[in-house]
Parts: sequence; structure tokens; C-alpha cells
Amino acid sequence: MLYAIHEMQSSIAAPWRASARHWLEWAGSPTNPFRSWPLNDVVGATSDLTLRLTQEYPKRPFAIDNIEFGGKTVHIAEAVVLDKSFCELRHFVKLGVKNPGPKVLLVAPLSGHHATLLRDTAKTLLQDFDVYITDWKDAREVPVSKGAFGFDDYVQYIIDFFHYFDERIQVVSVCQPTVPVLCAVARMADKKDPLRPKAMIMMGGPIDTRSHPSQVNEFAKGHSLEWFKRHLIARVPAQYAGVGRRVYPGFLQYYGFVAMNPDRHMKAHWQYFNQLVRGDDGSVEHHRKFYDEYNAVLDLPAEYYLETVERVFQEHHLPLGKMVIKGEPIDLAAIKDVRLMSVEGELDDISCPGQTSAALAMCSIIPASQKEMYVAPQVGHYGIFAGSKFRSMIYPKMKAFLRK
Repeated sequence: MLYAIHEMQSSIAAPWRASARHWLEWAGSPTNPFRSWPLNDVVGATSDLTLRLTQEYPKRPFAIDNIEFGGKTVHIAEAVVLDKSFCELRHFVKLGVKNPGPKVLLVAPLSGHHATLLRDTAKTLLQDFDVYITDWKDAREVPVSKGAFGFDDYVQYIIDFFHYFDERIQVVSVCQPTVPVLCAVARMADKKDPLRPKAMIMMGGPIDTRSHPSQVNEFAKGHSLEWFKRHLIARVPAQYAGVGRRVYPGFLQYYGFVAMNPDRHMKAHWQYFNQLVRGDDGSVEHHRKFYDEYNAVLDLPAEYYLETVERVFQEHHLPLGKMVIKGEPIDLAAIKDVRLMSVEGELDDISCPGQTSAALAMCSIIPASQKEMYVAPQVGHYGIFAGSKFRSMIYPKMKAFLRK
């Protein structure tokens, strides 16, 4: 029903989009006799904003074409080195470079946005490291024949990715995957797996959401799991490859993102409208670039989403020592020789300060000399892994930690 309503709304808005597209083309046409009139700019801006507010946004490419490495410009090519049912392991290849740097696995969130949200993170890491990233697939495009995908499967995927390298590498996890990555490392350490990572950096993740609960955490605790099943889970309709699969739809997640800060988004769109009228091309492009990424969402497998809500946000399995993966308990005390760093933002209102750094105390056997904690001042959730403050304040500390 949820998907049917969404598709119906999209169909109803189609004439509005067609009309807006027509007026936008007319406003910018060289044959428009009213092109120099101030009102024409208002018509064009209104049409442009109408299109952006009603259209669907596809996944954007990483588009990392070149980077500065070793004092020169190096071209980058993307290669899928491991293709699994719900995720691709993607490698950013430095063309013509024999020693691209130490290998780093960048684990992107499976929480609504595409892995391309970490474009800035990957591009910055590439200046010093050989970077691989988990590029999660949209669940609505995964056929039901591929089976279900739950929290345990996510942990196993991470282990499989570590095994791909056939050497001990380093891992950086951003937001949601901090929990399954920590579970994977503990499971590998417990089994004395020789391919367990050498070091891990956990950035803005919900390791222990009892510490300074955010609005997101309170919402999860305030509703039963049955409520989430009944109100947020839908089946993929017939026009997609994953027809019949139960998912947490991307469009619902998007509404949730916007609902957290509605005033900020309304202000941003109003500023965009005025920038269009004034012809402020630089600001217009900046707005489009941000929202083209922010508005592009994917569906999550229902099993994974519900199990994450239950285990991480409602019952706190990992910090309480109750986490079980594929029938085996997760023992964080098994982690002894993996260096650990936590990165948090002082103003993070999604994974508040204290939630990620909780991992330092939970991994009690790792020597204190092998642990680091950094709280970035005046930085919110997205600023932890993207933007000027990430590049100038946070990355240098990450680089130093990974270089040790």
C-alpha cells in the first residue's frame, strides 16, 4: 500500500512536472520576447524549484576522475572487484601507479543514502591510501530469488570483504556500519583469523545509543518493533526487479531525513529560489550538487532494517554483551591487536558524542596506547566525513593514525 500511494502521487505530479519543464524551457529560450523582464526570472525560478521538489533523484556517480598523489595528478578508474547480491566492493584504481599506498576499506552506510555520499571521504583518503568502498545495492532492484539480507548477513559480507584482500588491511566505517564492522572484527579475532584488520576507525556511529540519546534514538525506543513493521515496511511493486521483496522504502527514509530539520530545508529551498532569480550561478550549483546527492535514496532490505532497530537502537545488544551472530556470541574482549580510533562531531544530532567513543571502553583488551579518540569541535554529523572541516581538521588525525 505504501508503494502504491507513492507511485500514485508520482503519477499525479507528472502533469505539474511537464508544465514546469515547459515553462522553464520557455523562460530560458532565446526566442522568448519577455526574457529580459524581471517576471521572466521569477517564472523560471518557480518552474525550476517545482521540478526539483517533485522529481525522483537517481544514484549519482562517484565521479572521482583524478587526485593529487605523490606530488602529481593521477587519474582514477573504478573497478568492481567483488560483486555480491546486495553489495559491490568497488576499487578506486590509481592508473599508472605501482605503489598506490596502504589498503583501506571504506565501509559506507546502508541507511538510506547511496555510498556516493562518501565521495569526499574516498577522494580525500585517495591522496594517501589505496581505497576500496562498499557500494550497497538498492534492495528494490535485487530479485527475491537472491534471498533475504539481515544483520548477520551484513557482518558476513564485511568478513568476506576482508578475506578478499588476502592480507591485513585497515578499515574506516562511517555511521551505521560501525556496529556490524565491530562485530565482524570481534568474530574474526575470536577465531584467530589471520586476515582480521590491523586498524579500524569508527566515525559517528551508534555503538552505544544509551549515551546521550539523539532524536533518532528516542524515536526508536518510543515505538515497538511491531509498529515499525506495520508502518514502515512495504513490498516492492511490479515495475522493479525486486518485485515482492519486503523493504524499508527510500522515499520514507527521505521524509524522515527532512522531518528532522524541516526549517533548515525550507530555508535552503527559499534561498535557492532567490539565487535563481538573482542569477547567482555559483550558489545555485552548490545547492543542486548537495541536494542531487541528499535526495537520492535507496530501499533497505526489511530484515536488515528491523534487526538493526531491535538489536542496536532498542535492546543495545553489543554494549550489553548480548550480540549473537549466526548463533555465536560476539566477544569484544577477543580483539587484542587491532588498533582503534573513534571520531565524533561535537554537534552531531544523529549519533551524539559518546556513542561512538563507547567502543574504546568496550574493547577493553586493546592497549590504551593503541586507542585514540577525537571529537571535532563545531562539527555536525555530515561534517564528520565531508566538507572543509573534515579535510582540514579530521582527516589529518585519521591519516596520522592509519600511518602509524
